[in-house]
Amino acid sequence: MHRYKGHAIRRNVSKAYGLGALVSGGWQDPWDTLFARAADDRPIGMSELMPYWLFETEGGWSVERRVPLLPLSREVAKLQRLKQMLAIYRLAFGQPRQEDLLAYLSKSGVSDDAVGDNGIHRICLTPT
Repeated sequence: MHRYKGHAIRRNVSKAYGLGALVSGGWQDPWDTLFARAADDRPIGMSELMPYWLFETEGGWSVERRVPLLPLSREVAKLQRLKQMLAIYRLAFGQPRQEDLLAYLSKSGVSDDAVGDNGIHRICLTPT
């Protein structure tokens, strides 16, 4: 599960900076020291999701989703519908009257492709 400073994120930060970053940290929380260093090294223009929610390293760790499904079961179709509703919900997150927007987008046939990486229907909530 993706979480703030989750297990995979902490493993990647510790792999990237290691114990050497803690030598100058004194007697403070080692994770505060490592994440402060990772935040200082954040590329210009990168959102504040990095390093607290996203942090990738070469050969690092990642969250892997596994959904146990039996072939030809009803759950296969339900999973596809769940993924589509999740994508539409992400469009509506943080918007007023979310239920109305979700209903409209569902009826209009917004697909996963329209919500994906092309950004046609994306609503950006990042601080400016």
